Order: sequence, then structure tokens, then C-alpha cells
Amino acid sequence: MLQRIAYVCVCLSLLVLSACSNEEPVASVTRPVMVVQPQPSNEITVTFPGEVRARLEPELAFRLGGKVIERLVDVGAKVSTDQVLAKLDPEDVRLHLEAMQAQVSAAQANLDLVRAERDRYKKLLDRQLLSRSHFDNAQNQFKNGEARLRQAQAELEAAKNQAEYTQLRAPYYGVLAQARVEAGQVVAAGQTVFVLAVDGEREVAINLPEHAIEHFQVGQPVEVELWSQPGRRIAGEIREIAPAADSRSRTYAARVAFRTATIAAELGQSAKVYMHSEAPVQYIVPLSAVTADADQPYVWVVDPATSKLQRRNVQLGAFGKTYVPILEGLQGDEWVVAAGVHLVQEGREVRAVDRANQPVSFSVKE
Repeated sequence: MLQRIAYVCVCLSLLVLSACSNEEPVASVTRPVMVVQPQPSNEITVTFPGEVRARLEPELAFRLGGKVIERLVDVGAKVSTDQVLAKLDPEDVRLHLEAMQAQVSAAQANLDLVRAERDRYKKLLDRQLLSRSHFDNAQNQFKNGEARLRQAQAELEAAKNQAEYTQLRAPYYGVLAQARVEAGQVVAAGQTVFVLAVDGEREVAINLPEHAIEHFQVGQPVEVELWSQPGRRIAGEIREIAPAADSRSRTYAARVAFRTATIAAELGQSAKVYMHSEAPVQYIVPLSAVTADADQPYVWVVDPATSKLQRRNVQLGAFGKTYVPILEGLQGDEWVVAAGVHLVQEGREVRAVDRANQPVSFSVKE
């Protein structure tokens, strides 16, 4: 009985497989895609995020190495000119100073000795009881003694200066922006331990994109909007642009100066910098229409004749808030996929629709 049931099951399976093999293959579904046409533009406004910084931000460091025994200020503290910020252990410097003082004493004693010797030889020479060569030798020893004393005195002055270098003082009035040292830490000469935001003019630090850096220049007018003052745009200009791009972000650091000196901008505030780009921009497309492969940006264009997708490499300008300029690669009459660009493939047949989900007629410009 079991064998007969198994035989019936096998037969039914074969019938099902045979029926499946005779069916027509399921046709691929035509995917709807939202498309737009590039918009012509000769001028666009690009926006860059920034941070309010002091115009002068010197990095402070000890002029000699040693162990930090005390840090007297914290980040955010207001400091005045010549205020002591930190101290090094002065013991090694004190010992060096004592050694230099001992060398000065030794050089002075040696000079007194060779001076007396020279004076004695001079008297003997005047009485013709000594040859000229012996006197010249004594005279040279006296000059060497003078030189040794001057050298020792100069080294003593340098040692006294080093004693003062154990205290790091603020060169200007301002706010301590960064502190990179703690008590007990050993630092090297010239190692940055504080960053001081000098009181005075304020600027906005931004980063400019590498691919469009040629469109920005020093002195270019901009507008700045502070986070604390939304809706108010303050006139400014690009004061400086770094000569080289950052090795990690591949952007150029730039500073924007306010054209009005009395701007209530606090250190660290967020800001937006608006620039009107007059680069040779031909068209703009939504940011969502652009993707990239191996650092090559491209867009998907719908072929009007076949309704199939074609990849089109493009050259981009500086990104705007919602749009990106296309410098090269588009003629202006193409229909570009505006969303979901990472979900389509080359040669895929699609059904083009507009933003209202209505079919697009390729003969009519959007």
C-alpha cells in the first residue's frame, strides 16, 4: 500500500513540473521613475556651514622642555596679557643657572690671573728684561681670558632667561580655546599646550570643496547668517583660502571676515555662509539625481526613443542646498532620473513620470 502511495506522489510531481515548464516566462515589470529636466542657471547660491572663530588663534608653547607642575587656567577662561597660564618644574633650570654662575666666577678669576701676568710681563719688557714674544703670548692669554668671560656671561644671561621660560604667559588678552596639557605631564620645547583666541575681530571658518576651488577667491563677497540670529544676513568676504587641501577631507580651509567690526558673534557659534557663484554653470539638477562611481559623478538619462536608461558622466560645481550645478555632461533637453538613482541599472526600460506621478511626454519640456 505504501509503495502505491509513493508511486502516485511521484507521478503528480512530474505532472506539476511538466505544467510549469510549458508556461510562458513572466515579463519583467517596467519600473516607474520620477524624472526632471535640467534647469538653466547662470548664477546660483551655495551654502557652507561654518563656525565663528577668533581672527588670531596663536598656539602657545613653552620655550624649553620639562615637567608641568601646575596648570593655572581652564578652557574658556578669559586671560589678560602676561598672565601666567602654566609652570614647569624649575629645579633643572636652577641647577643650570648655578652652573653658569660658577663658570662666570671661574672665567673672572682666570681673567684676573692673566691680566696680572700680562702687566708683569709689560714691566719686564719696558726694562728690556723680557723678549717681545713672551709678552705677546701673555697678551694673547689675556685676550682669551676676556673672551671666555664674555662667553660665560652670555651663557649666564641665557640661563636667567630660561628660568623665566618655566612660566608660560599669555601674549595677548583673550579666551583660552584649547588646553592640551595637565599637571604632571612632560612636554617638549615648542609643543603646543594652549590655543588662545585673541580678543577682537571674529571670523567664520569654512571648508571649500576641492572640485570647485577655482570658483572662489580672496575678497569674494559673501553673506553670513548666525545661528543665534536666524533670517539676518551679514555682509562679509573671503579673507583667506588655504594653499593646499586637507589630506583627509580633501577640502580647502577658508576664513570669512565680517565687513562690520561690531558683530555680536560669540566664539564657537554655528553659522551659514552664502555665496553667489558666477561660475560658467549651464544647468542645475536636484541633489538626489546625482550619484558617483569611483569618484566619477554621473546621472541617469532616459532615452526618449526606447525609454531605457543611459548613464551620463557629468562635472559638478559647488553643491547648493537642494540643487547641484552641472558644468559639463548635459545639453539641457534630457530627462534625468531625480530619485532612487541607486536602484536602477544601465539599459533598464522605465516608465517616466513627473512629480505629480503623471506620465511624461518626451516631446514636451517640463
